[in-house]
Order: sequence, then C-alpha cells, then structure tokens
Amino acid sequence: MKPSSIVIALGVAAGIFMSPAMAAGTLLKFDKGIGVDPVAGIANGAPVLNIVKGVNPGGRPWVIGKLKVRVKEDGSISAKGQGLIFSATDNIGTAGAVTQVAASLFCGVDPVSYDSPAAPLDINGNFNIVGSLGSAPPNPCLKPVLLIRNANGGIIGSWFAAAVPGDDSDD
Repeated sequence: MKPSSIVIALGVAAGIFMSPAMAAGTLLKFDKGIGVDPVAGIANGAPVLNIVKGVNPGGRPWVIGKLKVRVKEDGSISAKGQGLIFSATDNIGTAGAVTQVAASLFCGVDPVSYDSPAAPLDINGNFNIVGSLGSAPPNPCLKPVLLIRNANGGIIGSWFAAAVPGDDSDD
C-alpha cells in the first residue's frame, strides 16, 4: 500500500470510530472568568443585588483565577476552573463550605438555563465539569451568559463567577 493510501485509510478509520460528542462542532468558547460582587450598586440608600438572568449572586464576593469552558452544538460541556474562592469574610482565600458547582448557560433574552451536572469544588476552588447541559442550546446562542453556580446538595443556586466569551489560544 502506498503511503498516501495509508494516510487516507487511517483518516477514514478515525472518522468511523470518533464518538458522537467529538463529532459535534464547538458552539461557544469562554476563556476567562470574573468573580461575583453580590452588590451591583446602591439605590435609594439600599444595596441592589447583582442579579443576572434571574439568578441571585452568592452572598459574599468571590474571585476566580482561571476559567476555560467549551460548549458543543450537541449540548456537551467541559469547564475547568481554578481559584474560585471567597475574596472577603473569614473564609477569604478558600471555597468555604461550598463543595459542588455547576455551569448554567443562557442564550439571548430567553430565561431558560441549560445546566451542567454538578462537579466537586475543592477547598482551593478548583473544579472540572464534564457532561451535558441536558439539552442542546439554540444554535446560534446569541448574547451567551455562562454562570458558575453553587450546586451543594444537587440544587443549583446562586452564582459565584461568570465566564467571558473568547478564545485565548496562547495558553
């Protein structure tokens, strides 16, 4: 067999054995994150909560060191975060009592969230979410918002960090 025939045969074999999740194209990429400040401002002398897409913020300020998220067209998601920790209170520098997080994707003005399974959050704020959003989000997903949320006890709650769309291919 000629070398070019071998390369073609290997390419065909790789296509046959590729998993469906690998075959799905990338819908969204997020390559940075920002932590939550629970207070968005002051109105009439009272604090205004930093509510995003109807989701309440975590009760204290949080920061996140690194965040990379990929969402495929079929709804599969991979999200890796480092340093999701409190930036205030006696728990500063740790994840405190939060032991699980999940990702929620919102598209446009639609109030529907596409939620990932919960993943462990270690005391240093590191997590790795791998799974499915339950159903495929719209394609295109206009004005995407992706929140990292508390998932202690399997209930997805307040948000601690938001992903920033982009593709930092340097790191």
